[in-house]
Amino acid sequence: MQPLKLVIFDCDGVMFDSKGANEKYYNHVLAELGHGPMTPEELDFVHIHNVMESVKYLLRDHPEDMAAAEKYRADLDYGQFLQYMYMEKDLIEFLEYLQSKGIGAAVSTSRTTTMNDILDIFGLRKYFGKVMTTFDVKNPKPHPEALEVILDHYKMTADEAIYIGDSIIDRQHSAGVGMRLIAFKNPDLEAEYSVTSFMEIVDLLGI
Repeated sequence: MQPLKLVIFDCDGVMFDSKGANEKYYNHVLAELGHGPMTPEELDFVHIHNVMESVKYLLRDHPEDMAAAEKYRADLDYGQFLQYMYMEKDLIEFLEYLQSKGIGAAVSTSRTTTMNDILDIFGLRKYFGKVMTTFDVKNPKPHPEALEVILDHYKMTADEAIYIGDSIIDRQHSAGVGMRLIAFKNPDLEAEYSVTSFMEIVDLLGI
């Protein structure tokens, strides 16, 4: 195994506890269209899928509302929902540690246009050399395209990097390039490692 040179992060459920923000956002869109709030199963789905797939799923029994949903969503300011996103308490400490060791950091997320706002509002942009969203690829997660682009950007192999995720989508995403996965706060997820905080990774991997 090559020495670790790059850590790649998922956003939702990893960098941030964002389930509350997702719940507020999608319930807001549904209410605008005259529908009731999501079920717990629907919330679980939207939390790990991109916004286009999520809206299509939520309106699976009302396809006639898809066009109106997309139009409303396109003009909706996501900023009002950021107050419901909670950054992991040791994320910045871990990012600073990686920088001190010369280890790169990148993001591969199912988010779309909101990722840039999140990086700027929470002061995180300076830590990441490459950020890939659903809009930056032809084939979104779980397809490995975003990880392939990140590895090419850094001129690294999958053995030199590790991905931190929290869902089966992330397992499929990392497996597509043969990259090791750290399961974050999800001990039931099949992964090479499992942690409940970022700084655990330092001792776990000996970095």
